[in-house]
Amino acid sequence: MSAGIKLLLYFVVSALISALAGPLVVKLMSRLKAKQTVLGYVKQHEHKSGTPTMGGFIFLLPAIVFSLVEWKRFSIVAISVTLGFCLLGFLDDFIKIRYARNLGLKPYQKIIGQLGLSVAAGYFAYASGFIDGAMNIPFSDISVNLGWGVIPFVALVYIATTNSVNLTDGLDGLAGYTSLAYFLGFSLLVYLMYSDAAASGDTAYAEQLLSLAAFGVSTMGGLAGYLIFNGYPAAIMMGDTGSLALGAACASIAVFSKNPLLIVTSGIMFVWSSISVILQVFFFKLTKKRIFLMAPFHHHLEMKGMHESKIVTVYFIISLVGGALTLIFARAI
Repeated sequence: MSAGIKLLLYFVVSALISALAGPLVVKLMSRLKAKQTVLGYVKQHEHKSGTPTMGGFIFLLPAIVFSLVEWKRFSIVAISVTLGFCLLGFLDDFIKIRYARNLGLKPYQKIIGQLGLSVAAGYFAYASGFIDGAMNIPFSDISVNLGWGVIPFVALVYIATTNSVNLTDGLDGLAGYTSLAYFLGFSLLVYLMYSDAAASGDTAYAEQLLSLAAFGVSTMGGLAGYLIFNGYPAAIMMGDTGSLALGAACASIAVFSKNPLLIVTSGIMFVWSSISVILQVFFFKLTKKRIFLMAPFHHHLEMKGMHESKIVTVYFIISLVGGALTLIFARAI
């Protein structure tokens, strides 16, 4: 079986696994009373309070399965770091549910956990002979070796990406569809890198890239099945259990393929979510006025009267364009 057919099979089976697991997870979370508490100031979402949460387990299950099937360093470390962030998000969700509030872990507790996991991923990027501290520069065939500096750089990438995905998880299907487009672009890129490595005779590196592509397409397939239940109106929300894990998965496929700078294009809407919050806070502290009606930006669009389904569509289309730009920027030379 060719690598391309194998990856397509992983995608299809992953979608089926998550589609079949979805109803069970929704029912389980409902029985456990694992329900979302909506922020009080988001008035337009008050009716969503009580929706089952921790739905991230639905799309993580196939990612775990096929990362183990390939069983190479790239896929195992990627899924391990992703599950580490999943555990951190689970603790946050558990505290919210246990005490019926929207504040889970304290900010310093979250950042310590994120920093520890991110540094571990950075050390792998430094110590792995397949990455060796190198990062590719878009629109060129240049690869810069950051040496030990790759550790803090990768830590910054993980923390920024996980929190950006978390901020984007504010509407039914928004983080899911945006991430689906993200993994489509990056999975295609990693597959092309695999083909190049295999053609050049670098079998060991090709095997690592194939395992990373498997991680990407299985996460993408898992998201496709999950969105059956998370699309508007959502029967379940991913919670921090899902959003932090999803952010870590996004960072992993970019870092391990040596293309973290391309997160800016594939994850353009994640980036914009964070920028909109930063601009809002900075401008308010400076002038006591707001740029947006509410941040992140998707809430501003809601308050302007745009339906959340339309917002999700816009974010998805822009993310697909961003994924196409990722392929162009990475393969232009």
